[in-house]
Amino acid sequence: MTPHPEGCYNLHIMYTPGFVYLWRKRALQRIADKLFSLFSPCRLCPWHCMAERLRGARGRCTAGATVRIAKAIAHYGEEPVISGTRGSGTIFFSHCNLSCCFCQNYQISHEGLGTDISVSKLADMMITLQEQGCHNINLVSPTHYLPFIVAALESAAARGLYLPIVYNSNGYEESAVLQLLDGIIDVYLPDMKYADDTTAARLSGARSYTEINRAAIDEMVRQTGYLNVDDEGIACRGTIIRHLVLPADLSGTERILRTIRNRYGRFAPVSLMAQYRPCYAAERFPELSRRLSPEEYDRAVAVLESLNFEYGWTQDYEMLDDRFVPDFTKKDTWN
Repeated sequence: MTPHPEGCYNLHIMYTPGFVYLWRKRALQRIADKLFSLFSPCRLCPWHCMAERLRGARGRCTAGATVRIAKAIAHYGEEPVISGTRGSGTIFFSHCNLSCCFCQNYQISHEGLGTDISVSKLADMMITLQEQGCHNINLVSPTHYLPFIVAALESAAARGLYLPIVYNSNGYEESAVLQLLDGIIDVYLPDMKYADDTTAARLSGARSYTEINRAAIDEMVRQTGYLNVDDEGIACRGTIIRHLVLPADLSGTERILRTIRNRYGRFAPVSLMAQYRPCYAAERFPELSRRLSPEEYDRAVAVLESLNFEYGWTQDYEMLDDRFVPDFTKKDTWN
């Protein structure tokens, strides 16, 4: 990904992640307990599906009573302030509360590929990623496992985990649950996928998408403010909003970018992505059965530039190929 345009960040050379402070105050376990109280019947996400997950039922997301992990790796394909030079310590959680027909991670989000693990093992993974030199712990699709994640942070903090926590989310989140994470999450990385509810329902099976998504990102921005980086240029606090440009303007990109600009101002970091490929069940929709064209992406970039955002990222369209589509059945997922 390529930065666009260059912006000025506030530098925090010595940054202590929020969860470390909460661990020192013995508050993490209390937060984990509150999250477990929402786990079964499940009310962790906007569906409030009320699945009795501790009694063997699965939620609307199809997750059960244990954490399922597809992969934990040093990942170099995120924004430069996330991946840096040593990689983002990325934990890919299985299952998802949306059913996007074009999901590139469909093997884990829809098909549930992965391995069930304990809280102790999840903490081990975090420590291992830190020992590998990763810049942060990047939680991908974490919502339906939040009680276990906070419990794992309690354990990992006691063992010396000190990396910032990135919450990498589809943006379809329950604001009241996010409030419980205040002080735990350092960097939010949510999607703002659609400009209207009809398209969100058609392509991702979401209800009341725009209201829920905007309220969730409001809460994320309230907690973390604008982007701050450390002396290596790595994000240590803030919210970065991602938007994937879809063919035929199904995502409503101009409306999305204007919403971000009007709602959060010119300092809101935006990651404008061009990597759409037809995946999973996308070919059921004729508009989605082709790759995004360079002209479509150029138009989206022109809108981004016209709105005078201070900083963000675009992708080099010519450098995008099928290697951006992961295969989680392989040891080397992106090759």
